Amino acid sequence: MPLTLQLRQASSIPIEVDSIQLETVRTQSLDEINSTLVQCGNRQHPLSDFFDVTGSAEDNELVFLGDCSKVKLIGTKLSSGRIRVEGNAGMHLGAEMTGGEIIVMGNAADWVGAEMHGGRIEVRGNAGHLVGAVYRGGFKGMTGGEILIHGDAGNEIGHGMRRGLIAIGGKSGDVPGVNMIAGTILLFGEAGIRPAPNLKRGTVAYMDGISAPDVLPSFKSAGEVHQPTWLAIYLRHLKQHGFPLPEGVFGASYRSYRGDFLELGKGEVLVRCA
Repeated sequence: MPLTLQLRQASSIPIEVDSIQLETVRTQSLDEINSTLVQCGNRQHPLSDFFDVTGSAEDNELVFLGDCSKVKLIGTKLSSGRIRVEGNAGMHLGAEMTGGEIIVMGNAADWVGAEMHGGRIEVRGNAGHLVGAVYRGGFKGMTGGEILIHGDAGNEIGHGMRRGLIAIGGKSGDVPGVNMIAGTILLFGEAGIRPAPNLKRGTVAYMDGISAPDVLPSFKSAGEVHQPTWLAIYLRHLKQHGFPLPEGVFGASYRSYRGDFLELGKGEVLVRCA
């Protein structure tokens, strides 16, 4: 069985588990894993103070059980293997990861995939703000990989994004793609306001055809286009992974807007035609 960390009870104080690296626990005994120090509030404690640890990571898989909504930094800097969260996950899920896969069966908090460089994150529930975003004071957000959120997500999706794919199946917050350098953001549900301010390159696409916000005046219409070939490839990829797609999305046409002309003007906002 995979290495399993069962949270004994939900904590009101955040527990930071960035010291639990899959690449490290593969070669450790259960005693060594149990004695690994994790941060809880302003103190460090052995992992065994909070989790029951069973199984082995020899197969390159780690499972978190219980309500981990206050467990932060799960899968941070992951480079290979698989992490599964059978419940909710806390902030900074998969931050700075370079490879591997993280699957969350519940919800995730803010900063999912912050500054990630590769791999795949899939959240079957909702996510908080700043999915795939750059940390404050940084230069680049997500630079590779993909983040699939089946439910809703908050503001500043893909802030400073450089490469990769972000797909949001439910509602999305305000200013998606802000300061985006390149990459692709696909929004399938009800949308917030002010799409893609300061967009340099890349695409922010509104896929439901009903709730897309007004495009900023620094974007220029490029007319109506049939579905781009690259978009169909992405949609087939999402369907293969069981991502929830709205009805009629494969045959839809889109209005294209180029911008942001306050920046390079080489980006694009796509809005599905009703």
